[in-house]
Amino acid sequence: MSVEDLNREQKRALKRMGALNEQGNPTRQQPQARVKAHGEPRIGPVTYLREVNDEMKKVAWPKWPEVRRYSLVVLFTVVIVTTYVGGLDAFFGFFSGWLYKE
Repeated sequence: MSVEDLNREQKRALKRMGALNEQGNPTRQQPQARVKAHGEPRIGPVTYLREVNDEMKKVAWPKWPEVRRYSLVVLFTVVIVTTYVGGLDAFFGFFSGWLYKE
């Protein structure tokens, strides 16, 4: 898509954004240098692992009864969905066999 394909309104909007000059030609902008967040220096692996450990201590981990209950809910749901999909597969397999007279 070139500048000639744009309508008047699109060209005006691009001029306001600074992407086009007064003659309607695209302007080349130099890529901006990447700036580190807040000018902070890089940290080493030991500091990183220490900070990860500190953050992991703040996590509210579930108790064992909750883990058991959630695991049973997931297991029960997987069994139900598997049975449902297996039943549909058996039904459609039987129906297609009957339809095509295997």
